[in-house]
Amino acid sequence: MEEVPHDCPGVGSAQAGRGASCQGCPNQGLCASGAGAAPDPAIEEIKEKMKTVKHKILVLSGKGGVGKSTFSAHLAHGLAEDENTQVALLDIDICGPSIPKIMGLEGEQVHQSGSGWSPVFLEDNLGVMSVGFLLSSPDDAVIWRGPKKNGMIKQFLRDVDWGEVDYLIVDTPPGTSDEHLSAVQYLAAAHIDGAVIITTPQEVSLQDVRKEINFCHKVKLPIIGVVENMSGFICPKCQKESQIFPPTTGGAEVMCQGLKVPLLGKVPLDPRIGKSCDKGQSFLVEAPDSPATLAYRSIIQRIQEFCSLRQPKGENLVGS
Repeated sequence: MEEVPHDCPGVGSAQAGRGASCQGCPNQGLCASGAGAAPDPAIEEIKEKMKTVKHKILVLSGKGGVGKSTFSAHLAHGLAEDENTQVALLDIDICGPSIPKIMGLEGEQVHQSGSGWSPVFLEDNLGVMSVGFLLSSPDDAVIWRGPKKNGMIKQFLRDVDWGEVDYLIVDTPPGTSDEHLSAVQYLAAAHIDGAVIITTPQEVSLQDVRKEINFCHKVKLPIIGVVENMSGFICPKCQKESQIFPPTTGGAEVMCQGLKVPLLGKVPLDPRIGKSCDKGQSFLVEAPDSPATLAYRSIIQRIQEFCSLRQPKGENLVGS
């Protein structure tokens, strides 16, 4: 995984890709292309396109396999339970697009209209876009270098006809690399509410997540908070809790205290979460009384409260 260089000037700086600390960074060319006198015209086009999207949330983690896509999907499901809330879910994990499977939309195709690509709608108020919809088979490998991945993300943000949306949730791959820099660069002018960072309790995960938090600070991306996933397992028969991933260094709670970022909540393991994802169903509906569902709902409420406090003024927003 690529780490943000020490003393990184930030992707929005005129020195992006040009400073001494940028030498040797694998993202130097990408940052430098956005610095100086010739900004990418797509940034302004995306800003215009995003005027109808009220809130934009990135779901991040430095570590793979911690449940980003699962959380993104259930954040979308939870928000869309209010039929008056329009939700969009964008999967920019170009090489590992799992959102079509988790949302029960495998095999669906993207259609072109006069106003751009049309998202695939799970419900009238829940639209989804993923590179997985552009592949002939779910088993196809996407073998792309950085510039092509960046171009795909630009196209998703600029050319998809999202319409009037209350929440755009962006599911990202692990790390702090091309896809993350592209998403932040292209959305910065359009106002990003912030990032939700996913971790599991063990130190090997927290180590990478600290890098992700550092990345957010470097690129001036607000942090909504951290979610500790797979936080213990409650036996459905005896109700006894076991630590499958022991928090040997105190877990997300101690990390958040040390780094002064909010802990949004802890989601315990429940085998039904994996089953729901494999079936493309909402775990919130399948297991409404699970402690994990209650944790999800509490976290979703806190995210909504955060976004409502960051409401930008004077923009053409949904319901304004």
